Amino acid sequence: MKSSFAILCIIMVCLTSCKDNKSDIKPIEVPFNKEGELTLYKSTSDSIITKLDIEIADTDYDVQTGLMYRNSMKDNQGMLFVFPTMRERFFYMKNTRIPLDLIYLDDKLKIVSFQENAQPFNEAALPSKVPAQYVLEINAGLAEKWLLEIDDRMEYSEVPEN
Repeated sequence: MKSSFAILCIIMVCLTSCKDNKSDIKPIEVPFNKEGELTLYKSTSDSIITKLDIEIADTDYDVQTGLMYRNSMKDNQGMLFVFPTMRERFFYMKNTRIPLDLIYLDDKLKIVSFQENAQPFNEAALPSKVPAQYVLEINAGLAEKWLLEIDDRMEYSEVPEN
């Protein structure tokens, strides 16, 4: 009986200790790091729709992590994914805490499709449905607010590192 009680006490201490340690774990927060500037233009008039500060995802690691672990993003910020070739793209919202609009662009920097209001943590595929070379992620609702359309275009440039 004493040994059963001792084992039960040890188990309770372990469970309690494990539970307490979880509260010490802080969620990861990745800060925005301006790496470039992007301008969106209307295809019909060449007028400026908006200008954004962007992070550029052009390495395997950057592409795989994207905007994961962000708690927020300003409306004048976005992430531009740059791929070496044109092909259909598939994105998902794993570990992404903020709702997003995904704007797919071709090799001529023209919008070819959208995925609007992608929901946080949803792992369903968000396909471009047509070949794309670039993907711009912005806060959900901005594509509609800015009245973005197929064939609107973008220009971007990288900012020099300090």
